[in-house]
Amino acid sequence: MLNHQMSDSFRLGAVLAASGGFMDAYSYLCRDEVFANAQTGNMLLLGIHISEKNWPLAMRYFFPVFAFTIGIVLADMVRYLLHDRDRLHWRQLAVVFEAMVLLIVCFIPQKWNLLANSLTSLACGIQVESFRKIHGTGVATTMCIGNLRGATQNLLEYAETHDKRFIRRSILYFGIIFCFVCGAIIGNFCVGWFAEKAIAVCVFLLLLSFLMMFVDGEKDVRKK
Repeated sequence: MLNHQMSDSFRLGAVLAASGGFMDAYSYLCRDEVFANAQTGNMLLLGIHISEKNWPLAMRYFFPVFAFTIGIVLADMVRYLLHDRDRLHWRQLAVVFEAMVLLIVCFIPQKWNLLANSLTSLACGIQVESFRKIHGTGVATTMCIGNLRGATQNLLEYAETHDKRFIRRSILYFGIIFCFVCGAIIGNFCVGWFAEKAIAVCVFLLLLSFLMMFVDGEKDVRKK
C-alpha cells in the first residue's frame, strides 16, 4: 500500500488550483456564463431566475449545482471502495476519472452547454472532495473564499504572535489563490484560441497531477 502520497504537497495543490481556475474561466467564458466551481454564484443566479419565473435559465444553473454535489458523492464512494488499493491511491483514480469527464466535455458542442457545464461541475465536485489539505492545512483547490479567509486570519495571527507557522500558512493560502488566478488567466487565452476544446488543457493538468502523485513528496514534509 502507498503509505506516502504527494496528495498533501504544495506543488500538487498548485497544479490543481490552476486547473480549478481554468475550469471556472472556461465554463463562464465559453459555456453560457455558468461557474464550474463557484456554486455560490450559480445558486445566486438560480434564485434570481426562479424569482423571475425564468425556468430555462434557472435550470442552466440548477444542474451544475446538482452535478457538483454528485461529484462529491462519487469521490467519497471511490475513497470508501478503493482506499486499500496496493498500486494506485484512491485520489489517483479520482483524478483520472475527473480527466476522463473533462475529455468528454471537449467534444460537446455549444448547443449542449447545459450538459457540458454539468459534467465540468461534476469533475469539480470530485476534485474539491478528493483534495482538501496541503501540509495538513485545509485548503480548497477549486475556489478562493475559504483560502482568502485562511490567508487573512493567519496573517493576523502572525502579527499578534510572531509565530512563523502562521505566516507560512498564510503564504500557502495566498500561493494557492495566485495559482487559481493564473489558471483563470490561462483559461481566458485558451478559450479565445481553442473555444470548447480549451478544456483539454485541464485534462493535461490532471494527468500531470496523477503522475506527480507517484512521487514520494510527503516524507520530506514530515522531516520539516
